[in-house]
Amino acid sequence: MPLKLWLLQMKYAHGHWALVLDPDEFLVYPFCDTRPLRALTDWLDASSIKSFSAMLLDMYPKGRLDENPYQAGQNPLEIANWFDSGNYTMSRNKRFGNLWIQGGPRARMFFRDAPEKAPALNKIPLVKWDRRYAYVSSTHMLLPRGLNQVYDEWGGEKASGVLLHTKFIDTFSAKAAEELSRGQHYSASVEYKAYAESMKDDPELWCKWSEKYINWRQLEILGLMSKGNWA
Repeated sequence: MPLKLWLLQMKYAHGHWALVLDPDEFLVYPFCDTRPLRALTDWLDASSIKSFSAMLLDMYPKGRLDENPYQAGQNPLEIANWFDSGNYTMSRNKRFGNLWIQGGPRARMFFRDAPEKAPALNKIPLVKWDRRYAYVSSTHMLLPRGLNQVYDEWGGEKASGVLLHTKFIDTFSAKAAEELSRGQHYSASVEYKAYAESMKDDPELWCKWSEKYINWRQLEILGLMSKGNWA
């Protein structure tokens, strides 16, 4: 967990709902087209739920990443509006109790020979924060471990969202090279080494099974998020 984020949460977030997103992530939650985020947090409070999960969904354009250059201030979803609707795997992290999700275009394009090394897509970006809490490995999991139980072990569904991830636009190659040179990512930057190697071939992430993004209801139908019992 970055020190600056921890200090900000310690100082300002105690007792409040805190939403932590990367600059290239857009939160989609049930009824987000008609209900404000406050409606979601009010319902979570009423349901005694302290953490809300959102699967990271990699978005990408149709065609090469450099075909439609991003303009400053532009909504990146105007360019990167396709995603993988399937090919995801899920397992339980025995140590922290969270679900570990992998797959999508990064697994099939950059880690096709070692899908078990593909980046984690599980995140818990929205938490009723307490100064005793701490993120472990970005927002993928939390301490205390009970905050990671954002799923129903008995076959039902808890409410969840999606983070539309707009990393894969024409700026990606330069960003990948920068992160590789910094060498500050986990596991000796194995993720960015895979990106750098694959980007030499100027790959297209789009394929005939890609889905074009419409709205949150589409994502729920595909099983990528759920409104749970939030009516």
